[in-house]
Amino acid sequence: MRESTKGDFVDTIDRKQARKLIAGELDRYRAARTAGDGRSAWIALERAHVVAQSFFALHLVSHWRMLGYALALGDGREAAGQLFRLALVPLGSLTGRMPVGNTGRARISAFKPMPIPSDLEALISQRDKMASGR
Repeated sequence: MRESTKGDFVDTIDRKQARKLIAGELDRYRAARTAGDGRSAWIALERAHVVAQSFFALHLVSHWRMLGYALALGDGREAAGQLFRLALVPLGSLTGRMPVGNTGRARISAFKPMPIPSDLEALISQRDKMASGR
């Protein structure tokens, strides 16, 4: 992973690309949850959040899914953190202040920028090249 800035990853992805990437992560989440692999399930939800962050509705849904999973696990601390983040999403969208790369979990500051996984950046870069015919 490398540090990324807003003009880098976030501005190069459109809603259609975001939905495809998120769908893939949600497939991984469901498979991990079915297999009882909580760590992998959370990682998939975190990655979906990173992609969803710059789209208001997708961002809200990512925290809603995290809240649902936290409740299913009986994790009150995580559930409370997700409720807090659900309240923050509109403020972040209105002000344009979103911590790029933040995974969205309660154990991480809601204001901390984080590295974007390099494979997610590579997927975006690859799709950009295909779209432009390069």
